[in-house]
Amino acid sequence: MQLHPLGRTGVSVSKLCLGAMMFGDWGNKDHDDSIRIIHRALDAGINFVDTADVYSQGESEQIVGKALAGRRDDVVLATKAWGQMGEDPNSRGVSRRWIIKEVENSLQRLKTDWIDLYQIHRFEPSVDIEETLGALSDLVHQGKVRYVGSSCFPPSAIVDAQWIARDRGLQRYVCEQPPYSMLARGIESDVLPTCQRYGMGVISWSPLSGGWLSGRWRKDADNPTPTSPARRRLAARYDLSLPANQRKLDAAEALALLAQDAGVSLIEMAIAFVINHPGITAAIIGPRTLEQLESQLPAADLKLSSDVLDRIDEIVAPGVNVNPADGGWVAPALDPAARRR
Repeated sequence: MQLHPLGRTGVSVSKLCLGAMMFGDWGNKDHDDSIRIIHRALDAGINFVDTADVYSQGESEQIVGKALAGRRDDVVLATKAWGQMGEDPNSRGVSRRWIIKEVENSLQRLKTDWIDLYQIHRFEPSVDIEETLGALSDLVHQGKVRYVGSSCFPPSAIVDAQWIARDRGLQRYVCEQPPYSMLARGIESDVLPTCQRYGMGVISWSPLSGGWLSGRWRKDADNPTPTSPARRRLAARYDLSLPANQRKLDAAEALALLAQDAGVSLIEMAIAFVINHPGITAAIIGPRTLEQLESQLPAADLKLSSDVLDRIDEIVAPGVNVNPADGGWVAPALDPAARRR
């Protein structure tokens, strides 16, 4: 599988990254089956695995740790912190107190002495970026973390973090992890150009837009309800009574017909669309079953023609999220309370 440079780190990663969110209670509860999926991905040439502490409350990290036994040195391993872990209100977030504690928990669950890429899962405006970067820098100096990255940061925060790291002599975020698909193209207008300007890698997630581009969502069909706990937590993203989701259904239908005309599966076209963008380092695929993984792997070798890309642009305009809620982060300044005098 073709490798891409991870920003300016000198590290090379496969253009498909195996996402582990669906391993554990949120998706595939069979540990042995999940491990088989991970091994198949590695055997197919994927050398990049991404998980997070909050996925099934640590269970995903535990499964990944077991799967990488004996193969750890060959894998670029990424995880994240920010989400709520337990009942203690301080067992979350991006404070120095929590990051220093939680990285130890992740190391234990992953059964490793180091994490290649440690990412902040969401931007938290109430916390000084210097507080977070200072803690992350200490972890890099201690050898527990090799590189640090961000996830779902708005462009202004990406820039702030780069400048603060430079001015304070701290570790900088080497990559950003935003949502990106044919239905959620918002990052094309600002996040991607910003990351390219600062030499950051981009590891995008949800190329199938949470299953909307799996080929199962079609007009005049019995569209599926979310089956995994992970997706049931985001039930509003699938509620067809919402106009934004009706627009997604219309677009998904048009894209499915386009894939059919192009002679490829919608899954393959969706993933290829993402990894063909010059600003994308790798696309995170998140299979729950081995069958799903096998359906996604061929996209690594697919190149979309200019005609197909132009037709995709006609269905969903560049820089547009069909449903704004799919952008991954909503500015607190847009909350009603923040807009009332």
